[in-house]
Parts: sequence; structure tokens; C-alpha cells
Amino acid sequence: MKNANGFTHLDENNKAKMVDVSAKARTARSAVARIKVVFDRATFKKISCSGVEKGDIFAVSKIAAVMAAKKTAELIPLCHPIFLSCCDVKFVLQKEACSILVYTLAKTCETTGVEMEAIIAAQASAAAIYDMCKAVSKKIKITDCELIYKSGGKSGIFKNDNIFEESEKDIGDWIA
Repeated sequence: MKNANGFTHLDENNKAKMVDVSAKARTARSAVARIKVVFDRATFKKISCSGVEKGDIFAVSKIAAVMAAKKTAELIPLCHPIFLSCCDVKFVLQKEACSILVYTLAKTCETTGVEMEAIIAAQASAAAIYDMCKAVSKKIKITDCELIYKSGGKSGIFKNDNIFEESEKDIGDWIA
């Protein structure tokens, strides 16, 4: 139930509350988020050619994403703890922009969505990339964390008009 301003996590007095999902049916749900990590040219070249001394940036970043997705309810106070049936990560290197697009997928069959799990996974993945590369450069920028897609539940399918079309080639197999 939404308050007068349309927020589900606020009561009629605008006080925080956890949404009651006990009467909702379990349904298949998925969400995809994207975040961008931007580097200077020299750092990006090292990453794309030879890696960094700390090890496999992408393996560590993927593990960080999965671990964070599983802990989302511990990080976001009013987020329901849910069973994740899938969490996956894709990396797209953008040579001209000296950046990495990180896509995260979260799936469940639950009474509430997995948007927060996808978003937290993306943020943790980007933070792990930063950690792996900070010895090479401190000028790394993490930006543009957005929900791209969600499916399932009462609201059905959502496609972020701003970026869905440009991302579809990278995530098409996740939403097919």
C-alpha cells in the first residue's frame, strides 16, 4: 500500500516501514542493472591488455557482485531477504570511452522483486574493480548505476527507455 505521495516504504505519517508482502504470490522475477567504471587511457590500456598485479579483475569483480547480491537485505534496511536463484555479471569494455560497463542480473521466484539485488551487485562489482585498479590510478570514476530491466510481479515488465535499447545487444540473452 502506498502513502499519499506514492511511496510504499513510508506510512501515512511518512515514517519508514517495511512493505508487507505476505499476501503476494511467489512469481518468477528478474532484474538487470548497469554501472559504468571510467579510467584514464593508460589504466584502461593496462586492464584491457595485461591486467593488474592484484590478479584477475573480472573474476574478483564477479565474485564481489554475487556476494553482495546475496547480502542485499543486510545492507538496505527495508529490503526483504529473498532467495536468489541466479546472479550473473557481464563486462563490456568500451575502448573509446576508456570504460567498463558492468551488467548484473538477479533472478528469483519470490513475493517481491530483485531490483535491489541487481543494483547492489552492480555497485559492489564496480567497487571491486576500483579496488583492483587503485594502485595504478586514483582517477577512476564509478558512475551511472541504473536499473535497465525488470520482469515479474504486479507491475510486469519495465524497460528503462534511456538505456535499454543500447544495452539490449549486451543483455539480450538474459531477457529472451
